[in-house]
Amino acid sequence: MIRYLFGDALHRYPVLRDTMFADRAAQFRTRLGWEIPVDANGHERDQYDSLNPLYVIWERPDGTHGGSLRYLPTLGRTMMEEHFGHLVGGAPIRHGQIWECTRFCLAPGAAPNVSAALMLGGLEVGLNLGLSHAVGVFDARMLRVYRRLGWPPAVLGQQGQGRHAICAGLWAYEADLRAPLLAKAGLSGEVSRLWYTRAFGIGKLVLAA
Repeated sequence: MIRYLFGDALHRYPVLRDTMFADRAAQFRTRLGWEIPVDANGHERDQYDSLNPLYVIWERPDGTHGGSLRYLPTLGRTMMEEHFGHLVGGAPIRHGQIWECTRFCLAPGAAPNVSAALMLGGLEVGLNLGLSHAVGVFDARMLRVYRRLGWPPAVLGQQGQGRHAICAGLWAYEADLRAPLLAKAGLSGEVSRLWYTRAFGIGKLVLAA
């Protein structure tokens, strides 16, 4: 199932929280070789996890993490502006209808539908919030995944070449994307809507202070 959790609610799901940060360490540092810190518990967290982001998390039946991504409004601090502004010509992307999406992570052995489920969850956030776009920085190898799912970003810029390039991308929120993502995730629209409304109720999400 998909859980939508702000950072200040993660403590209510300690197994989900701890396995998410452990899986992030396994993906970004161990597998991809990013030079990022991992704490004594084997968890990967960065300064943006302390800003009360919104996490979209695929929770396995045993309560552990199957995959996740992280959202922050671009009107506040973002990874793009503070570390990767050169990818977009140095001009900050700040807009009330654009949120930054980062740390797209899959647990080892994640089921084939999890990537689509996470993208679907991200789409539900954008459509329900009335957002126009998501912006993010990603490893170029993810482009193949996004294309396969039918929701590739417009690439705004990149550093490096080939599979090891780091890219900045912009995803447009469009209602027509929902049905294909539901099909790829193997979910019904009713179930997806239930998971979202269970988290935030009917109507638009009210941001945590």
